[in-house]
Amino acid sequence: MTALPPDIAAAVARWPTPAKTAFRAIRDILFRAAADQPAVGALTETLKWGEPAYLTAASKSGTTVRLAWKPATPAHLSVLLHCRTTLIGELRDIYPHTFIYQGTRAALVRLDAPLPLAPLDHLARMAQMYHRRA
Repeated sequence: MTALPPDIAAAVARWPTPAKTAFRAIRDILFRAAADQPAVGALTETLKWGEPAYLTAASKSGTTVRLAWKPATPAHLSVLLHCRTTLIGELRDIYPHTFIYQGTRAALVRLDAPLPLAPLDHLARMAQMYHRRA
């Protein structure tokens, strides 16, 4: 696992402890999923709109996954995807009760419950290969 870049660490430092814990777990899932898919290549970790974002910049195989905690939804961590993809709709069909969905942009993870690890891994793999799907 790669070390957390200082700008990402600073952004996440302001979040409450449950959000930080969920962030670290989801970040691990994103990096493991990329490592398991040779076509994805190395992930680029950066800030977009002040929030940690994970891009397949080298391969361009997928779409950006952004993670955010917001005071407006304090009991959740948002997993944000590009709103013009079909991913949130697909996730809603596959996992109708696993996440709380916000339109075509976000799947919210509850911070007071165990993380849905398998669905999050599936989400990561779908996002990372979005542009290479048949």
